[in-house]
Parts: sequence; C-alpha cells; structure tokens
Amino acid sequence: MRLLLAVGFACLLQGCATAPVTQASRAELFNDALFAPPTERIDAADVFAVSPGMRQYVRVEIAHQLEDKGWQRGLVDALYRPGQLRLQYDAEMTRNAAQAFEARSGNCLSLVLMTAALARELGLNVHFRRVFSDDAWSRVGEMQVASTHVNVTLATKQNDPRLLMRDRDQDKLTIDFMPAARGRAYRGYTISEATVVAMFMNNRAAEAVAAGRVDDAYWWARGSIAQDPMYFAAYNTLGVVYQRRGHLAQAERALTFVLAREPDNTFAMSNLALVLQGLGRADEAHALSERLAKIEPHPPFHFFDRGRAAMKAGDYAAARELFAREVERDADYHEFQFWLAAAHFALGEVGAARRHMSIALKNSTNRSERELYGAKLGKM
Repeated sequence: MRLLLAVGFACLLQGCATAPVTQASRAELFNDALFAPPTERIDAADVFAVSPGMRQYVRVEIAHQLEDKGWQRGLVDALYRPGQLRLQYDAEMTRNAAQAFEARSGNCLSLVLMTAALARELGLNVHFRRVFSDDAWSRVGEMQVASTHVNVTLATKQNDPRLLMRDRDQDKLTIDFMPAARGRAYRGYTISEATVVAMFMNNRAAEAVAAGRVDDAYWWARGSIAQDPMYFAAYNTLGVVYQRRGHLAQAERALTFVLAREPDNTFAMSNLALVLQGLGRADEAHALSERLAKIEPHPPFHFFDRGRAAMKAGDYAAARELFAREVERDADYHEFQFWLAAAHFALGEVGAARRHMSIALKNSTNRSERELYGAKLGKM
C-alpha cells in the first residue's frame, strides 16, 4: 500500500464536509514543537502578489494589445498564444504568481494564480470554479497523488474608474487549462480565494514531503488549514507528514479527524491503514483495508503495477492489455502511455508503439520526461 496525497494542479478539491470544524478540534491536531522552523518563507500574501516585472508587463509591454483586443482576451492571448510570453508547462513544483511569471513556466495551478494576479492588476474581477471531472493520478516516489482541476473566469469590474473612458467588454471569459473533451461542459461550483490559497499551500506541503523536507511540509500543511479549515486534503497531508516523521499517534489523530467528517475518504483511509499497521494494530488495519477494497476494488495504478510485473516476467501480451486498461481510465497520464508503447514495441507492433509514445511525449510534464520520451520515439 502506498501513501496517498491529494493536490491541486489547477486542479484539486476533495468532497464536502459532513460535520463542522471547530477551532478547538483543529488546534489539537498541531504539535509545532515536533518540527524545526521552516527553511523557506511561508506566507499566504505571496501567493497572488504582483512583482514589478508583472506590473510593467501589463501596463507597458502589452498595453496596446489590451486596448485592441479588450482586456480579458488581450491578456489571455498575451500569456498563452505562441510567440507571446512563451510560457511552458512544468509540473516540477507549484510556483506562486510571481515565480511563475519570472520562470515563464508552471503547473496548472501556478498558471491560474499568475493569470488571476495579472487580471486583478488590470482591475478585472476574478472568480475561481472547481470543475467536476475524474481525478488524474500520478506518482512521486512512493506516493500517489490525485489532482482534479479548477478554472478561472475574468470579468469586467463595473465600478473600476479605469474603465469609464473606454468601451467595456461585458462578457466573462473563462480560462480552463484542461479543456473539457470535445466541448463537453462539466459542472462545477465557485470556490473562494482562501480555498485556492489552501490548495497552493497543500501542493507545497506535498512537494516538500516528496523532497524529504518534512519540517517544511508541516508548516505548509498547517498554513493550508489556516487558510481554509474545510479543505480536508490538507489534513490528510498533515497525517502523512506525521507518519513520515514517525509520530504515528499524531498521524492517526489527523487522519481520523478527516474520516469523522468524510467517512469514505479513500486517501485518509489508505494512509490510516498504514499508520495502524505501524502502531501494531494489525486487525484494525486489515479491517480498514477490506473496507477500502469494497469502496475501491481497483485503485489507481492497480493495472499499471500488474502490467509492470508482466513486463518483468516477459509476458508482453498480458502487459499490453493491463496498461491499456489504465489508459482507458486516464489517457492523459504520460507514464501509462509510455509503458503501453513499450509493451507494443516488445511485441513488434511498432506503429502502435510510436502512437502511444507520441502521446506520452505530448503529455509529459517536465523537460526530463520530454527528453526521455523524445529519445525513445526517435529510436523507434
């Protein structure tokens, strides 16, 4: 069983709460004395902060484009059309708005933050919306990470004095970095800026855990909960942080806190089973694992792991079928496409191998993956 984390790569929220969260009950989950001070600045004010370079960009560099096309469309074209700002997708870390602008790259959530910050600098209203869709899964070391997505809508601020001397674009413009397939309209609901900041901080916590910086992870998770006490992904991350540091009683407290409010939360359930096993309570861990199996008989990476085992045993036909089942569940995840291509290639099915390797290359999330998949595709 693997540790499970939920993050937002423009992209995540978990379910609604079933019980209110009180200040006293939350306070009992924290034990600052167990962790060293953070090695980096952790401040919610930094998430949407606009740098001088960003201000110069919208007020001077693209001012004419904004006037010609309207502020919403002009901004989006300047940021995301080829030949403009030259942004690149990079899922290595979750950057705040200013960091994404400076690096000219970021994951989905980073691009949402940067777009929103620049739009506000122009006096536009910004609204965030959580979109209902299937979670996308990935792996970071021994952790499995799930992400759903959030989009951002830009709208004219009717009382902004800067708009009085020009024609107003009354239309709202929604920017979605993971467009609905073939124009399908997904349902969703509006979320607050506090929730978006909590998502950012939870992402940073998960990334710190993956990098072995457990002390930093604690403070990021703590900050996430402070921003939005109803964002339960952060409590799950807090439980993982305690588990990683060996404070199993505290980990149990954080994870049971989640399950008391979301009884079918599979993230917390899976992590709690590991914690109970570590506490020597094997019977409780087994019972929880059985309950989890009933809720989720084929968890993420189930067929993928079996496919890897089949590849290792030289049963490439079985591996091909197993990888194909994972691709049916998530066709966008590059690693599934890569291994499906490898199975096809081992069976001499070069055309299919090239097709799936091309998809892996297209969906790669950082430079190292792009280089690897590009080299493999070239050899095919």
